[in-house]
Amino acid sequence: MEKYLVLIQKAPGNYGAYSPDVLGCVAVGDTVEETIKSFHEALSFHFEGMAEDGDELPTPNGLQHWLNEGEISDSDILAFVAVEMPAFA
Repeated sequence: MEKYLVLIQKAPGNYGAYSPDVLGCVAVGDTVEETIKSFHEALSFHFEGMAEDGDELPTPNGLQHWLNEGEISDSDILAFVAVEMPAFA
């Protein structure tokens, strides 16, 4: 089962989440837990749309890949989690 890296960052008044593997998919919430839940819902919706459009789902790369690529810095990250690909895919 594929797992996608999700980065959680603190913003003024809330938290934001994104996955460097899934461009254009983001979520926000008042708590880290709410943000993770919202991101999982956003990821499901995003992948459903990609599947309906016939687009190929992105391949997850993992934290070390993105650190090595210089796309993210560990100082920018409040927390990170892995979420599983939604069951429909």
